[in-house]
Amino acid sequence: MAKIRPVGDRVVVKPSAKEEMSKGGIIIPDTAKEKPQEGTVIAVGAGKLLDNGERAAMELKVGDKVLFAKYGGTEFKYDGEDLLVLRESDVLAVLSE
Repeated sequence: MAKIRPVGDRVVVKPSAKEEMSKGGIIIPDTAKEKPQEGTVIAVGAGKLLDNGERAAMELKVGDKVLFAKYGGTEFKYDGEDLLVLRESDVLAVLSE
């Protein structure tokens, strides 16, 4: 994948794929699937620019698995992949395994 560099306090997330089948074995059509709320951070901006000219440190890093607001961010396609640009504040939690 080519380099993507989000600006400010934004991050680029690759949403996790949702299961195509329910637990009971029923195939779920695309129109009935919920939007994913989990994903992996693939790029991180430099941080929010503060009033004093300094940048706030980002809490997120590339590779973090995150939970984000259901309707937050902007979806786009890049090199055939569905990606999402979010503000760091739209990320609700970092998931650990």
